[in-house]
Amino acid sequence: MFGKYCTYSVFFASAGQAVWEHRIAFQLQHEVKEMNVPNQMRKASLYLATSLFMLTSASVSHAQTTEKQESTMKEATYIPFAAKSEQDKNLAKFLSEGAKLVTKTEPNTLYWYALKKTDGRFGIFDFFPNEAGRAEHFAGQVASALNANADALVAQGWDKGVVANITNSAVLSYKEPSESSASATQATYIVLNAQAGKEQALENLLTGAALVIDQTEPKTLLWTSLKLNNNTFGIFDTFTDESGRDAHFAGKVAAALKAQADDLVVGGWENGVLTNIHNFEVIAEAEH
Repeated sequence: MFGKYCTYSVFFASAGQAVWEHRIAFQLQHEVKEMNVPNQMRKASLYLATSLFMLTSASVSHAQTTEKQESTMKEATYIPFAAKSEQDKNLAKFLSEGAKLVTKTEPNTLYWYALKKTDGRFGIFDFFPNEAGRAEHFAGQVASALNANADALVAQGWDKGVVANITNSAVLSYKEPSESSASATQATYIVLNAQAGKEQALENLLTGAALVIDQTEPKTLLWTSLKLNNNTFGIFDTFTDESGRDAHFAGKVAAALKAQADDLVVGGWENGVLTNIHNFEVIAEAEH
């Protein structure tokens, strides 16, 4: 068990070294570009290649060299999972280290949140500009490390404990955190099943809510409305603290959803909305 725990520590350390080497190479390239010599780009490329050859002992992944495609959020993924017995702290540490690596190596993972539920379960929620960004993420270093260490850290391992729980969705609308916003400490995920024939009405309500959130809820950092399938929708949002969550549920969008829940949501407000609320502590985040 301890050996497997060390495996992911070494994995992240190697990946960090590769990022360090990549930064040095970039700096060298920049310095050569500043020189007043002919054929600067060719010389910079040659110098960069030579430097990388001398420095690299851990390979730089494809994700590290991939340019950011676009900044509009269109796709999301949620994965809930549980820690193996007595592995809660190790899994939380693993996810915290993973956030740093996502920031360094995945330009097309726009937001990535590691979450811990009040019942002790964990989760990852992330957002992408398109399907290609999601594919890059699942082919990236964090996913590989989780795969390699799932048997040691995650109840039921990789296939049954992680992959079987993946839920992908389309982003309908969103409100992003401002650059000056504090970090998120709390998050909420709500799944809503539309009444038959009311799918479009519920989608319209959720799509239009992002603008209201932006104008009226400064402590709601990221707010997203999601479409899981033709009749299943979701809301994922993050907050500065518990007071931000409280303000959100006392706000205009929550009031509008409550007023229309009996008509739009299976189970209405009490059984269709409140019972489907999942609250989390944000234990780590990454964004671009």
